[in-house]
Amino acid sequence: METPRDIIDLRSDTLTRPTEAMRTAIANAEVGDDVFGEDPSINRLQARCAELAGRSASLFVPSGTMANLIACRVHTRPGDEVLLERTSHLYRYEAAGFAAVAGVSVALLASDDGLLTCEAIPGALRSNDVHQPTSRLLWLENTHNFGGGSYYSLAALRALRETANAHGLKLHIDGARVWNACVAAGYSLAEVAACCDSMSCCFSKGLGCPVGSILLGDADFIAAARRVRKMLGGGMRQAGHLASAANYALSHHVARLADDHRRAQRLADGLSDVRGLRPERKTVPTNILFLDTSACGVTAEQLSERLDEAGVRVIAAGPHRVRLVTHLDVSDDQVERAVEAFDRTLGPLVGRKKY
Repeated sequence: METPRDIIDLRSDTLTRPTEAMRTAIANAEVGDDVFGEDPSINRLQARCAELAGRSASLFVPSGTMANLIACRVHTRPGDEVLLERTSHLYRYEAAGFAAVAGVSVALLASDDGLLTCEAIPGALRSNDVHQPTSRLLWLENTHNFGGGSYYSLAALRALRETANAHGLKLHIDGARVWNACVAAGYSLAEVAACCDSMSCCFSKGLGCPVGSILLGDADFIAAARRVRKMLGGGMRQAGHLASAANYALSHHVARLADDHRRAQRLADGLSDVRGLRPERKTVPTNILFLDTSACGVTAEQLSERLDEAGVRVIAAGPHRVRLVTHLDVSDDQVERAVEAFDRTLGPLVGRKKY
């Protein structure tokens, strides 16, 4: 009978499971009522993250989606508009909370790899006309999911900050995988946070925690965010167990993200030798890899189904686009086995090239 250990799960880095050491930290956590501000583990995490980011305050929330929704709600008023890249997570995968809860519209900007440029901003701004919404918030995603784990350089972030300031825009960074960006680019969380008014950072992706994100900003922003968190049902009680997992991850799971990046590159190298597959990037920026299956004779969904039968799980992200993500629970050996499984699956259809 197949067990979870037999599965090579490359669908997402959200699938990581707490390590034994993290489970111990969770079990031994000090807890209190966080709505009253009395959970010592959450208070330590919030203070630590604020210090790491060089910001005056932070707020622990259940999910990255909630962190982003809170930021959108605090920075805008109903009827405002948010400028963001057209494949951003906020737009594609957060159930239109920006419209339903924050009451804002979005201006979708095009890019090649999910990363906005300063030149794209002025043309998307609304004029001072009663017929139009007010351009209020510039939204960046770092790393960018649909951009294949692409990340901004520090110079690009600083330039975008200046552009936002020049046009009277607030700037939020969806940093669900910002830890990956920091490790890959070699900059610090504080250097990234200095380029924005607020930033969300997720613990339940590459860092391997079961739950949780942090929202960073100045004291006034976080005070407003705390009220919105309560409104959205995100006020937690004895949630220090979750915060202790995040504190453990910050101490032990950040530097090791380089292993995930290395394994994603190995996947790209190995799969480029499987006939009918084309990695979208020869050089993988971080831990996300997209494959083009248009030469395989099968759709991404069909390939996903066949791979699942072979014990490898991936996500069909388009008609001929497959996403693979490396993470804490994917080993070097599993990467090699995944490459072999792709070849075994596609070989009979397109002819073997390497294996």
